[in-house]
Amino acid sequence: MKWKKVRLKRKRVIRDKIYSILALGAPMLATGLILSAVLLMLGNIFYKGFSGVSWEFLTEAPRNNNLEGGIFPAIYGTVYLVFIMVLCSIPIGTATGIFLSEYTARDSRFAMTVRFAINTLAGVPSIVFGLFGVGFFIQFIGKGMDYVANNTTPVWGKPALIWAAATLAILTLPVVIISVEETMRSIPREMRESSLALGATKWQTIWKLILPNSLTGILTGAILAIGRGAGEVAPILFVGVVYSLPELPSHLSDQFMQLGYHLFVLATQSPDVDAAMPKQYATTVVLLTLTFGMSFFATFLRYRIRKSRGKTHV
Repeated sequence: MKWKKVRLKRKRVIRDKIYSILALGAPMLATGLILSAVLLMLGNIFYKGFSGVSWEFLTEAPRNNNLEGGIFPAIYGTVYLVFIMVLCSIPIGTATGIFLSEYTARDSRFAMTVRFAINTLAGVPSIVFGLFGVGFFIQFIGKGMDYVANNTTPVWGKPALIWAAATLAILTLPVVIISVEETMRSIPREMRESSLALGATKWQTIWKLILPNSLTGILTGAILAIGRGAGEVAPILFVGVVYSLPELPSHLSDQFMQLGYHLFVLATQSPDVDAAMPKQYATTVVLLTLTFGMSFFATFLRYRIRKSRGKTHV
């Protein structure tokens, strides 16, 4: 009898060890496989594309159906696009985050409805945003502005840089709102009560206390928005981006080139896809480096702010 109890106990110990190994090993194995695949893919891209990156490739305009020349208009257009997108999405996302965290109860029906709309917006396919941009920004706002200004030829009622940036701003708005709201809600309630007890108004409390302490959360939203917006192609297909354009956009109503769309064109619409293959790899290297560089700058800025406040983690 005693021997049977010992045997059952030993089986239970062995079973628990197997479960522990599976619980720890399966996630580690999945993580290792994903990291290996990403590193293998990045290594392949940089190995084949780095040799195609030259000073001429970075500074010249494309020629001969994008098979010759460089990609400078696409680099300029991508940076310009992301800059305007951030200028559009951060103020709106921050204002919405302030409203949800400071002026509504977390479990109120209105706040829950707004959050449901934000979460639904985050799940909408990218191409739908592009169609929305055509209908709302170009057909409604753009043509309305031309009508009010009595423009005989379309100035705003056509695909343009500003409409592409506005479309991307709406696409990235959910991540900015969620990031800002969660950061503001993490600020202790005692800080707000102390500010109000000292005689500050609600708006003074938000402006002088809540917003400065939420700056890192706003930058987190900006980092996520840059990472999402810089590589998106589908939302801007119909609202401003073009196949090839040697001139740089000088006005918000101009059309522009973008690295992601340029890569898509090289891979699918080039008259000689094989001849364009080195430029595809080189363009991918530039796009990845540019996106990483912009995200790194925002991350470094956030790190400096946190360090100045005694928080050293990134």
